[in-house]
Amino acid sequence: MGRGNCGILVRDTGFQDDDWRADFVRWSGEDGHCALPDGAALDVENTAPAEDIVPFFGRIALIRIAFPSHMDGRGFSLARHLRLLGYRGRLRAAGRILADQYAMARRSGFDEVEIDPALAERQPEEQWLFRADWRTHDYQERLGRRRYHGAHGAQD
Repeated sequence: MGRGNCGILVRDTGFQDDDWRADFVRWSGEDGHCALPDGAALDVENTAPAEDIVPFFGRIALIRIAFPSHMDGRGFSLARHLRLLGYRGRLRAAGRILADQYAMARRSGFDEVEIDPALAERQPEEQWLFRADWRTHDYQERLGRRRYHGAHGAQD
């Protein structure tokens, strides 16, 4: 992956140019990240153990998780795990994500999706915007179910 200004960002408001101008640091999973600068952006494979990234949360501004195939959902699981472990920075899905997967990406914890211009031509902005109301299109909402968390039954 490399620099952040190669793709088109998809957010709830539609297509946007990539606003990240700094380089990405490729996450290797080794202890060599001690020199990671504050405000760093990481490129992370979808197989990376989330727990290994936790010690660096305070220095990371953006994590970009690779999606090598639209049929490989491990990036969704990794995003959710990072959020559950306390990551509050910017989280981006990048690669082979389809418009139909946008709602899942947002519910998993992603703030945005990075796609290449060729995909944006095949799946124009209207297709992504159709899924931008990702909270409404949650299957649990359609079924009328309420979600509860914790011992006190706090409602979502």
